[in-house]
Amino acid sequence: MEITTVTTDFPENVDQIDLNGKRIYIVGTAHVSQSSVELVEEVIRKVRPDTVAVELCASRYQSLKDPDRWRNTDIVALIKSGRAYVLMAQLVLASFQKKLGAQFNIKPGAEMLRSLAVAEELDCGTVLADRDVRTTLKRTWSEIGFFSGFKLIMALIISMVTNQKVSEEEIEALKSKDTLSNLMHEFSAKFPSLRKTLIDERDLYLASKIGSAPGSSVVAVVGAGHVPGIKAILGREIDVAALEALPSRGVIGKLIGWSIPLAVVGLVIYGFFAAGSGLSLQMLGAWFWITGLFGAIGSTLALAHPVTIVSAFLATPFATLHPLIAAGWIAGLVEAWLKKPRVSDFECVLQDLGSLKGIWTNRVTRILLIIALTNLLATIGMIWGAKVIAELALIG
Repeated sequence: MEITTVTTDFPENVDQIDLNGKRIYIVGTAHVSQSSVELVEEVIRKVRPDTVAVELCASRYQSLKDPDRWRNTDIVALIKSGRAYVLMAQLVLASFQKKLGAQFNIKPGAEMLRSLAVAEELDCGTVLADRDVRTTLKRTWSEIGFFSGFKLIMALIISMVTNQKVSEEEIEALKSKDTLSNLMHEFSAKFPSLRKTLIDERDLYLASKIGSAPGSSVVAVVGAGHVPGIKAILGREIDVAALEALPSRGVIGKLIGWSIPLAVVGLVIYGFFAAGSGLSLQMLGAWFWITGLFGAIGSTLALAHPVTIVSAFLATPFATLHPLIAAGWIAGLVEAWLKKPRVSDFECVLQDLGSLKGIWTNRVTRILLIIALTNLLATIGMIWGAKVIAELALIG
């Protein structure tokens, strides 16, 4: 592969790369920057490429075109499919971008939409070069696990409800290579799993799609944070199918998931044979009350309906014994049935995510909160319950 980086007459955040007879211009942008909108239009009009590739997937493109899509969400179907955490992450990220966009009076992702509009005007081909956001979020959640994922989402929510302002100079500085290098270094040290799925894998995916874009000239519009990785990867052979694969739990993961439930059942059986039915019934009672109370506390913290709290209490002892069933899903379904989200809840969901009061009062975010907190407390209750049963077995 012959790769040559060429100095251009454009600003420093535009790189020209010659790859096997194809000329690629990589434009690094900040997603809430008016100057980025102006830059991408300038580059595309001057180059008039065969193809414009943008850092969007089909679902993110549709969400930018139709910001009111939330009102069409079937919350019940979403919970049943196990995608509640994916929606939660999408909402948090969308709300964060909306907050920045409102501060600078620009729609997040405007430079991407402008790129596609100019490409259509000039009759250039277009490529949506990013991996589907739902695949990225699912792979990310699988990498970091439930506790770390919940902690991360809560940290993002807390950062959103604070009134800290970001200056326009700070936004523009994100396009500086030195600034980005430092940021990526800090990000890698603190969140290595997040960097893998959110940055490194997408660098590979974007590089593959940009490198294979049709035509002899391509303008690629990507977030500035992806530019160094894409430049280093362009021209390499990349297994795109592997990057698109949804995570699945292997044999070891399944064994870990079943380990506590199987240990609890084994201890109850042991108690029966070692000390009779009295001890085994005591163990079962301890498991029921401990896990049930923790599940109920989780729903209560989310200000769930009393019937939802009772359902969490009753469901958690059984759900914690089966890794494929989550007490939070059951509680979320009950809450959705009792207090079905209104159109106004979906219309205001991104705005309500910007305040703690809004998170608890909006029916959509409250259902997601019920699922998360019930599952979190149920997991703690499961560990605590297993510990008590083990102690009863030793005494018996």
